Amino acid sequence: MSISNAMASGVAGLLANSTAVERISYNIANADTVGYRRSFAQMVTSGTSASGNGASATGVQTSISHTNTRDGSYQATQIGSNLAISGNGFFAVSGSANGLGTKAPTFTRVGSFEPDELGFLRNAGGNYLLGFAYDANGNLGGIDRASTANLVPVNVAQRSVGGNPTGAMSLAGNLPSQETGLATPGDAFVSSAEFYNSLGEAERLSFSWQPGATKNQWELTVSDGTTTYGSVTVDFHDSGALASTPATYSNVTSTATAPAAFAFDPATGQMTLTIDNGTTPQTISVDLGAPGSFDGMTQFAGDYSPLSVKADGAESGTLVRVEFDEAGDVYGVYDNGNRQALYSIPLATFANANGLLTSDNANFVTSLDSGNFYLSQAGTGSAGSLAAGGLESSNVDIATELTSLIQRQRAYSSNAKIITTADDMLDETIRLKR
Repeated sequence: MSISNAMASGVAGLLANSTAVERISYNIANADTVGYRRSFAQMVTSGTSASGNGASATGVQTSISHTNTRDGSYQATQIGSNLAISGNGFFAVSGSANGLGTKAPTFTRVGSFEPDELGFLRNAGGNYLLGFAYDANGNLGGIDRASTANLVPVNVAQRSVGGNPTGAMSLAGNLPSQETGLATPGDAFVSSAEFYNSLGEAERLSFSWQPGATKNQWELTVSDGTTTYGSVTVDFHDSGALASTPATYSNVTSTATAPAAFAFDPATGQMTLTIDNGTTPQTISVDLGAPGSFDGMTQFAGDYSPLSVKADGAESGTLVRVEFDEAGDVYGVYDNGNRQALYSIPLATFANANGLLTSDNANFVTSLDSGNFYLSQAGTGSAGSLAAGGLESSNVDIATELTSLIQRQRAYSSNAKIITTADDMLDETIRLKR
């Protein structure tokens, strides 16, 4: 190697080690930056010169690498929309609340998401979280996880959910047998049950049980406060294995005025009410228990047991908070008690996550080295899991960086010594002519 080549190698070493120091200083500066991924300058031999013995290296250059597959530590924040990834994967984000459009997605580990003024989840870097939206029935449908076609910005703004009308109801309870068969029966035992109409509004039905002069016999009358729908006579078994269960249903009488209606099936113990509370009347089936069945109304001696009512349907509700689970599902919790799936937050995984391109070590895009992304469900396959209420810190280790800083400083000084030594040798060569 000539003296000039030695000097060129020294210069290359200075440049390479100064780049390495630049990376180290960048890492140290971002040691407390949420979601920051450590990068470093890897030394690679460069430049060759031909000689009689073959080619020899004449310099060094740097190749910037990232440690994207190493987790940072978890920091609790108590903010429910803050998300931290444990394991492989990146959030898919967009720089706009309108979604990606024709732009390529950006990937990040910065999970400091909080709602903006419109309810879209945005992190500290100004990027909006993307996810798959569930439909009203809680289904994702056919989604393409190898593209961004089905991704939408996640919005947790105040929203309402429509109510579901009640269609079925079942009653259970106990009637006191000692109240029947009296010469002068006492007052009726009355209970009410709540149901929901098509607008999600709560209404009530009243069930009046009048003890009869005949032993073990009751007359049930159904009303809603303004309309009396009808009545039915119920006789109970008083002995044997079926004691206390309904024996027969008889004397079915409808007093409803159309379009309201009342019907009763003695074989099943089920009544059908048609309630005139809309352009299309609401129909509700009410199950009292089949003859000989213990799963509905019973008649034992003792106290009256108020009705235990099971009914489907729900009133309309307003979103009060959102919840996130480890699989990335976002649930809306409403003031009517409903809990509904809103979004599924996928984690983008890559064949080589360290090959992603970046400008700030927090936001990444795909490259030929990284391969294409796959939007995995958190906790499945190679994808990591999500933890809400916290953030992932930088994966920089200060001790490692400071040690590397010392090494690079020494290497820089050594390369500087090569240049000064080569300069002295050239000076000696020039003086040979004198």
